[in-house]
Amino acid sequence: MSDSAVRNVDHPDQAPVPRSRIVIASMVGTSIEFFDFYIYATAAVLVFPVLFFPKGDDTAALLSSFATFGLAFVARPIGSIVFGHFGDRIGRKATLVGSLLTMGIATFVIGLLPTYDSVGYLAPALLALMRFCQGLGLGGEWSGAALLATETAEKGKRAWAAMWPQLGAPIGFFFANGTFLLLMLALDFDAAAADPDHPFMTWGWRIPFLASAIMVAVGLYVRLKLTETPVFAKAVADGKKVKAPLAEVVKTSWRPLIAGTFIMVATYTLFYIVTTWVISYGTGKVTDESGVKLSISYIDFLQLQLVAVLFFAACVPISGRLADRYGRRAFLIIITAAIIVFGLCFQWLLDPASMTDGMMLFFLILGMTLMGLTFGPMSAILPELFPTNVRYTGSGVAYNVASILGAAVAPFIATWIVADFGVGWVGVYLAIAACATMIALLSVKETKTVDLTEV
Repeated sequence: MSDSAVRNVDHPDQAPVPRSRIVIASMVGTSIEFFDFYIYATAAVLVFPVLFFPKGDDTAALLSSFATFGLAFVARPIGSIVFGHFGDRIGRKATLVGSLLTMGIATFVIGLLPTYDSVGYLAPALLALMRFCQGLGLGGEWSGAALLATETAEKGKRAWAAMWPQLGAPIGFFFANGTFLLLMLALDFDAAAADPDHPFMTWGWRIPFLASAIMVAVGLYVRLKLTETPVFAKAVADGKKVKAPLAEVVKTSWRPLIAGTFIMVATYTLFYIVTTWVISYGTGKVTDESGVKLSISYIDFLQLQLVAVLFFAACVPISGRLADRYGRRAFLIIITAAIIVFGLCFQWLLDPASMTDGMMLFFLILGMTLMGLTFGPMSAILPELFPTNVRYTGSGVAYNVASILGAAVAPFIATWIVADFGVGWVGVYLAIAACATMIALLSVKETKTVDLTEV
């Protein structure tokens, strides 16, 4: 294996795959997947409460929309089990293609769905079904992309190689929110009015969902050019494949499965609080004397998020370098402690009485910076916890069960907490999640020097 190419040890006569192609395949795929995922997250606040649920209580409609948003996180562990089974049985390449198609088709169909006014309760039912399919696809995507990167990495640079699929998250988020922002500006849409007859609400919101088909086609082209990873090919050659990866990982690797799940919990909780929930909080109207919500315009808020996500993107490669140099465990312990402090500062950072656009931007930058630093090493540490024959399943299940505990419920719980107890307690909620992650990190050994071909 050279610095510039990766050779398939199962087919030594085959031309080696350029490392740049592996980087692009791991990053482009996750960029597309997260683009699809985040356009739904944005629409869950702006579009779906108005068009897909019965008219009445605005808060009830928002909570219903967040419930369908969270449904994908329930599907993600199922996706990690299904795609993990095939990823550990038939290989990483074919499984990555399948996960991308599942996600892409579901996203495209969302762009074609009829609304509540057209078909009644069938509209939210179909929306929920497609959201579930999105979750299945993303459940299989992340671990496959992470393994593609880690199992082909150069010695001593595994966290750096593993950060490329992680970089797909801020890229997808940037283009998802950027697309919605451009559409709102082009169609002169006032989010505060939420007029269901406005062109943006009748057809404009559908464009990002339908356009994702083009991105999926590009991702498929890149991935079909890949060969199998040398680590998996060696495991096959050595007869180490197992018939039932899920049963095997539960039997032999249940401790790292639990630890890996909670290592990821704070990252998920942080991200969906400083993205999905904070949109509804920041753009809502003040409803009582305690200042439960702010009233930043939706377009202004998207612009603030687009600035902040650049810090997310910049910190992912930084975290990869630092995790290779100092170790994943030590680095993540420091960042998790910083997340706890950040959570305990919510009362001051998000106080409606003193809030300005500048203060909100400062809050978002802090959150996105911490997100980049904690998210970057995850595609290194989680796969390193598991042996090759169950690595796809184990890392995927840990990652996606954490999505239920950390991400699926975060916008819903935060919306309830801020209404009943105030914004400071949302930060306490984040700090508690980070404490769970801290305990999990302290329970595992450093994985920096693990040889993936020997575990």
